[in-house]
Order: sequence, then structure tokens, then C-alpha cells
Amino acid sequence: MPFMRMSHDVDPKDQIWKEIGDLQGVELFNNQVLLATYTRSEKTKSGLYLPDKHRDEDRFQSKVGLMLMLGPSAFEDNAEGWFRAIEKPFAVNDWLVHRPSDGWSINIHGVDCRILVDTQIKMRVKDPDQVW
Repeated sequence: MPFMRMSHDVDPKDQIWKEIGDLQGVELFNNQVLLATYTRSEKTKSGLYLPDKHRDEDRFQSKVGLMLMLGPSAFEDNAEGWFRAIEKPFAVNDWLVHRPSDGWSINIHGVDCRILVDTQIKMRVKDPDQVW
């Protein structure tokens, strides 16, 4: 089954950065990462409108986030070799997938975010609509 492509008037990355603004003064520690929670737009590319109830649920059930910040030791390999096989390092602006129950939900400048430990990241995707 193909994934549900959403219609975006503004690139979701650009929208998140515009809303969150300056992160000066925000500091992550150790191997933590800060992700902005991806919320689907109201309309699919095929023209269907998602009810607000479904979009509101993204705050709690979204599995995709935009990486905004990394702690100083995030994604450094440990004795178990968690990240050894990853060819391209994770970077700010990557769409990352995590389990919805992982991490700590917070709100920064009005943007829903999650703080996760680096090993809670399960994969990287090019398009946040690929995952639900």
C-alpha cells in the first residue's frame, strides 16, 4: 500500500524552523537528541481532508520528528557498536523515526518536541509522510 502523501503549502522543515525560532540558550547533554514532532497537514495530495481529531493525535502518536539538536556525545559508538554500520552520520534537519512512547515530550516556543536518547532512534526517512 502506498503511503499517504500530504499536501504542504510550506515545506514542513521550513515551517518547524520558522515556528521554533532561535534555539540559542538551549543545551542538550550527553547522548540526547531533540526532535520537533511532525504533524501532518490537513489535506492529502489527493484532496482528502484529515479531521482535526486525527491531526491532534499526531502530538502523541507521531513516530517522526525533525532533528533540531544533538547532545555532544549523540551517535558516538559505544562498546555495543550501535552506530558502526551507519554510512551517513545523523544530522540536524534529518527526519528520524522513533517509537511514540519513547522520549520526553516537551514544548519549545510553542512547538511540540521530544528529547530522546540516541539509541531510541530507529531509522531515518527522506519524507515524514512515509511513516505512520
